[in-house]
Amino acid sequence: MDTPLNTIAVVGLGTMGAGIAEVLARAGHEVIGIDISEAAARQAVAALEAATARAVRRERITEEERSDALARFRTFVDLRAAAEAELVIEVVPESYEIKQQVFRELDTIVSPTAILATGTNALSVTRLAAESLRPERVLGLHFFNPAPAMKLVEVVSSVLTAPPAVEAVTALARSLGKEPVAVGDRPGFVADGLLFGYLNQAAAMYEANYASREDIDAAMKLGCGLPMGPLALLDLIGIDTARTVLEAMYSASQDRLHAPAPVLRQLSEAGLTGRKSGRGFYTYAESGSQTVVPDALTPQDSASAVAGRTVRSVGVAGSGTMASGIAEVFAKGGYDVVLAARSQEKADAAKGRIATSLERSVTKGRLTAEARDEALGRITAAGSPDAFADVDLAVEAVAEDLAVKQQLFGMLDKVCKPGAVLATTTSSLPVVAIARATSRPQDVVGMHFFNPAPAMKLVEVVRTVLTADDVHATVREVCLKVRKHPVDCGDRAGFIVNALLFPYLNNAIKMVEEHYASLDDIDAAMKLGGGYPMGPFELLDVVGLDVSLAIEKVLHGEFRDPGLAPAPLLEHLVAAGCLGRKTGRGFREYARR
Repeated sequence: MDTPLNTIAVVGLGTMGAGIAEVLARAGHEVIGIDISEAAARQAVAALEAATARAVRRERITEEERSDALARFRTFVDLRAAAEAELVIEVVPESYEIKQQVFRELDTIVSPTAILATGTNALSVTRLAAESLRPERVLGLHFFNPAPAMKLVEVVSSVLTAPPAVEAVTALARSLGKEPVAVGDRPGFVADGLLFGYLNQAAAMYEANYASREDIDAAMKLGCGLPMGPLALLDLIGIDTARTVLEAMYSASQDRLHAPAPVLRQLSEAGLTGRKSGRGFYTYAESGSQTVVPDALTPQDSASAVAGRTVRSVGVAGSGTMASGIAEVFAKGGYDVVLAARSQEKADAAKGRIATSLERSVTKGRLTAEARDEALGRITAAGSPDAFADVDLAVEAVAEDLAVKQQLFGMLDKVCKPGAVLATTTSSLPVVAIARATSRPQDVVGMHFFNPAPAMKLVEVVRTVLTADDVHATVREVCLKVRKHPVDCGDRAGFIVNALLFPYLNNAIKMVEEHYASLDDIDAAMKLGGGYPMGPFELLDVVGLDVSLAIEKVLHGEFRDPGLAPAPLLEHLVAAGCLGRKTGRGFREYARR
């Protein structure tokens, strides 16, 4: 197995196989592309030609290097062409029977020293290896789509895999400019093991009519900085493929969070498998297109929509980071703002933080000095919510404690004029329980900003069963005026973002508890393989482990799903006072300031 991996066969020339072939050919390897479809083989060659032509135009490679790469890629329809390969990478459809047949034939074709790698992300590598004549040379080599762009490669060992085989393909991955992560054999491995549970919950959320597909996708892109929303990503992956992966994960874990949402079966069996079929959660211009076209579910701008109430002035209750950030947003949006705290001193300090934030924006060229002065001039600091008597919209941004919020809303009910909209920024508490602290629950709505409020575009607009239509419309109109993106959702724990984000974070912790992968490997896998701006443990330490635990408990208490129970390791760290960056230690240790 110490033979250099110069000649590599790629079996299966679909999107992933063609992408892997491109990576190998451009890196200087002789590539044998094999597919039973001549059309697929021709398409793979055309894809390499197009990709290398783009690289030449962008001056990343020369015309000579392009010609050499094209010459190194040969295609065949007969598996016997793999005979001279030192490594075979199988990327055929995610069916155990198909993969088994390919491996059975390869056993009789390749040399005894050749390594056989499966590109599966759901099926058992161990089972494929056990049925091979030489199981010690079989492993998993899981690239991510699109293979030329994505840095992560998961190198999957079974209990039968010989270490030299792992070392050889790990070295190969590094030579290709990839970041290899060594993992054991279980469905989904690291990245997909975390990703597909999240995707499944998003599909279930959509199926329950909790939120529209557009709002679910926008919420996760804008609230978490993800490159794609979960439903659009399912369409890209292939809904049938996602269902196969989830079935394998559920079979292994028996975790209900991995049981495929029924909508995935319905779409798969109807042939609506995503981009490749031209329709999935969204509708596309044609099969294989990435261009979304309007369909019956596309939101329409309706002239008969309910008009919102007039808002000229806004009150913001609170003195913390979120309150001052929200006040800054409204002031920059042209509203007169009353920023009220428990004392004049706290209110003045909060306004001072806004002044500092606005000054930073001027220094960075994001705001003019004139706009800074105008925004600051619109803010009045007050030592009590009694100053909200004339505001049209009152926004609460105090501690995440139901009793505290209910007490404040009881006060706002007495202070604010009739017709004023009362909004809570809660991220986890029931909005209706806050609304019932007033005599006008129809005027109460959730308006969940994300931190830092001036920078984050998303606002979750949460209507209860009692919220009036014009109150809901008012908040949406205000969000648009201050250049935020509103998404609609109902009054249940976690709303959209936290309900999808925190189970994913909890599952990452469970992976570490089970000694399946390290913190660093999991963080790297999600950043490099999923396009996440931060790995789950980086994010947990930033959010705060105590905050994360509180949200996990709320989700578990609301949905009563055993899979949502907080990971014991999270509870232990919180009990020990290891709360993340704010205490200097969480999942990692940080330098004290």
